[in-house]
Amino acid sequence: MEVNGPIAIHTGMTAKADDPKRVHEAAQQFESFLIAQMLKTERETGGSWLGTGDDAPGGTAVEMAEQEFAQALGKQGGLGLARLVEAGLNRASAAAKPPAD
Repeated sequence: MEVNGPIAIHTGMTAKADDPKRVHEAAQQFESFLIAQMLKTERETGGSWLGTGDDAPGGTAVEMAEQEFAQALGKQGGLGLARLVEAGLNRASAAAKPPAD
């Protein structure tokens, strides 16, 4: 399956949607995003895990730290979500392929 949407327009190329490397990277990015959202929600409810961030520069620093922490955690396996997402996407891709003759 070829991707012809924004990726093709942005890069000037088409990409295989079931490329294992891209699936792996997308799954890691998805997990990192979820971790960052959980940290952000915790901070916004008053239970900040990384200081108060009451002033504008402090708040920005805390947000940046959360994003970097989430990316690092996601790349190291994080909560295990990326592995599950990747396996599901690979199964779906394999099921969508027509049988070989």
